[in-house]
Order: sequence, then C-alpha cells, then structure tokens
Amino acid sequence: MRVIAGTARSMPLKTVRGMDVRPTTDKTKETLFNVLQTEVPGCRFLDLFSGSGGIAIEALSRGAEFAVLVEQSKKALGCIRENLVFTKMDAYAKVYGCDVLTALRQMEGQEAFDIIFMDPPYNQELEKEVLEELLDSSLADKDTVIVVEASLSTDFSYLEGLGYQIYKSKKYKTNQHVFLQKT
Repeated sequence: MRVIAGTARSMPLKTVRGMDVRPTTDKTKETLFNVLQTEVPGCRFLDLFSGSGGIAIEALSRGAEFAVLVEQSKKALGCIRENLVFTKMDAYAKVYGCDVLTALRQMEGQEAFDIIFMDPPYNQELEKEVLEELLDSSLADKDTVIVVEASLSTDFSYLEGLGYQIYKSKKYKTNQHVFLQKT
C-alpha cells in the first residue's frame, strides 16, 4: 500500500497483518479521491475505523488541512502513528485510540468536518450506528460529505428515513463507496 498522490506521493505505508484490517486497495483509493478531489484541499477530514491510516494520510497528502483518525485496535494504532511520522503528516493529525462512538461523543461540540470517511467491519451495521450518532451531532452538517465503504450486500434503504440522501455510489468487485449528505 502506498500514498497515491500529493506531497507524500509514492511513499509506502505499513499495514496491519491479519484479517482484522482490510486496507483499501490503491485502485479503489484512487477512484475514491477522484470523486473527492475538489472537496479535499483545505478540508477537515475525519477517518473512522482508520485501520492503517491510509485514507486520512492520502487526504493530508492531497491538501487536507487537518485529519482526525479513530481506531480502537492497538496494533493498528501503532501502524497509524508510524505512518503519520514516516509521511511527516503527524503535525496535521490527531489520533483517537478508542471505539468510534466514544470518539464521536468526545468530539461533540467541535465544528463540523468537511469530509467523514468510514470503513467499518462489514455486515455488522456499524455504519448505521455511526450515522444515527451523527444525525444531531455538531461534527456533521448539511455540507459534510460522508463516505461509507461497505460490502456490496450492505442495505442502505434506511438512509432516507434517517435524514440522509445518497448522491453518488461507486461499486467495485467486492465492496462499494456510498456518498451521503444530510437532507
């Protein structure tokens, strides 16, 4: 895995061994950032279920002003911190070492993020829990772009009832990115 573009372009990133973390492939990451390219420069970026931190580091490399990474795995946290230092992005990032809902509650009251990306474990409906938490949160407003990476079988039929709309989705061989905003 590597940084695709920007100031840290081509720098290799460490990943966590094992099946607990599924790093987003370079091709999928490139497609994701092609969709987000006009939103990233100068943005505040929130990366939930960060894994090795590759998505947030890509955003920082492409000009995001600041990124917050949330991951509860101790092995993954070590990897995130090493990757941030290696790419010289550590001064532009804050890392929360806890579960996502706890981190969101700790951050409540802060200004809204421009982009929120989440890649939760598949088929556990964790994205639904996060979206419910963000509904009345200061961390996401109507301008916040929310991207969910999920399995192809993930049901998003509940979104409209919660107050979200899908404005774009990208399907890949085994997963998808769903782009949402609050209505």
